[in-house]
Amino acid sequence: MKYLSILLFPWLLLAACQNNSGNQTDKVDSVKKALQDNYKPIAPDTAAMAKMTRVEMVTDLGRMEFVLYDATPKHKENFLKLVKSGYYEGTLFHRVIKDFMVQGGDPQSKQAKPGTMLGQGDPGYTIPAELSDTLYHFKGALAAARQGDEVNPKKASSGSQFYVVHGNANSSAQMKDALKQKAFMTFMQDPENMSYQMRFNAAQQKQDMAALKDLQQELEQKIEPLVNKAFDAMPNRVKQLYATWGGSPFLDKDYTVFGFLVKGYDVLEAIQNTQTAEGDRPVKDVRILKTRVIN
Repeated sequence: MKYLSILLFPWLLLAACQNNSGNQTDKVDSVKKALQDNYKPIAPDTAAMAKMTRVEMVTDLGRMEFVLYDATPKHKENFLKLVKSGYYEGTLFHRVIKDFMVQGGDPQSKQAKPGTMLGQGDPGYTIPAELSDTLYHFKGALAAARQGDEVNPKKASSGSQFYVVHGNANSSAQMKDALKQKAFMTFMQDPENMSYQMRFNAAQQKQDMAALKDLQQELEQKIEPLVNKAFDAMPNRVKQLYATWGGSPFLDKDYTVFGFLVKGYDVLEAIQNTQTAEGDRPVKDVRILKTRVIN
């Protein structure tokens, strides 16, 4: 089971059946939509992070510097322990998905031969989730990978695997799509709504596209008020950052964010632009050479 599982939802499955091209909004269109929403461009307040504990990570492609949040003490303590012990030195960024994130921390990647599938290694323990209402998956967020909810309902983090968010700018519609995914999960987990899951499974087995479309429309009508309420409750600064700085809002409150990239965005860009093969592993290894605690 790989860490950092990504869920698919009925309307996404339906769209895939109807249009294999995916019709995904590219980066330029996303920025245009953000500006059309009248969001003023802003960046994270890295100056406010100056007194936080900082960690240096030197890679084949350059140097990155992260701050670690006091609001996630278990993850901070664990990451510092691994950095001080040299645990990450020699490991790879073994999973790279362009415009989304770069992932590392698998100890099995140290001596991995080319083409080897990676992503299952860890130090033999997990860390209890430290989910926060104030820490978001903005571009540059340092977060803990984990196994999916089906085997990990408490959302416990991998003991060592981490990822750094890239992510494009998000329009209001895209942010609402992210909230829609979460609202759908909450709605479907309610025992009173179990009949919808049964109807979806039956329609999918029969490949009944008309039934799937009807169910999609019915669910969206049920979920829309929940989505609008959640979007209205999102702080304006958070909306601005997602709209103009970028990130992956659909991961919020599902994965523990425990730090932030303050230096080395050129390195993040270089890593996420590397050519990848099957399993999202870079064709040319991107290795962590050295880590240290700065303060």
